[in-house]
Amino acid sequence: MAALGPTPVAAAVPPAGGPALSARDLVFAYGRARPVLNGLSLQAGRARLLGILGPNGSGKTTLLRILVGLLRPAAGEVRLASVRLADYPREALARRVAYVPQETHAALGFTVLETVLMGRSPHTGALGFEASGDWLAVREALRMTDTEALAERGLDELSGGERQRVILARALAQAPELVLLDEPTAFLDIKHQHTIYGLLRRLVRERGMTVVCVSHDLNLAAAYADELVLLDGGRAARAGRPEEVLRPEVLAPVYGVPVEVRTDEATGRPYVLPRPPA
Repeated sequence: MAALGPTPVAAAVPPAGGPALSARDLVFAYGRARPVLNGLSLQAGRARLLGILGPNGSGKTTLLRILVGLLRPAAGEVRLASVRLADYPREALARRVAYVPQETHAALGFTVLETVLMGRSPHTGALGFEASGDWLAVREALRMTDTEALAERGLDELSGGERQRVILARALAQAPELVLLDEPTAFLDIKHQHTIYGLLRRLVRERGMTVVCVSHDLNLAAAYADELVLLDGGRAARAGRPEEVLRPEVLAPVYGVPVEVRTDEATGRPYVLPRPPA
């Protein structure tokens, strides 16, 4: 992957101070079922990578969909900087926030290049005409996600992992301030898992982006996230730095399996080893 170049289109950076994204006392249920989220609060700092962890059914994907405005909570609120998400015009929200879902569906008839160009739609105005800056943003997004060689291929011709990288490229072409991703490495091999997380870290460090990333992989999250939030029972069971969250006494009751937590001598970060029940 190529190193990050100059940002083709400058994004408006909100004034410093306070979190980039916050949620307070979120409650959500599907129909009359028991709440998936039940009083959950969290915040993502500016230019930080926040990892969201939790077992299956803990509400990770539901939370992400609420944070981007695709679902409305029954109670509680989400804020971007100091502004309520519900008060944002759709066009303004699309320029500031990008969302990469776990499940991507091929848009028949569209090439990779055309798909990534769709990420520029919040910036192209009512007539939808692309400027040179839009094409520069698209080409850079393709380079960053190692998908430049796929540009002329149809989305429906790609593997699940290739398609996932293209959808990430589309989000990066959007030039957002905040990126939310649901299991972005779910279909990727080990090389591309670390490549994608490395890219997200560079976006945080070099572009000042805020990244919120749902992950099932505790060790990938530990290796790259600045902070973690562990969900359990519709609430945040623990939040903090990786070494504060990834502790045996915290993880074992949430995941229902004993674990050992060690420290990677090269990075100083924790890594988790599940242990079979006695």
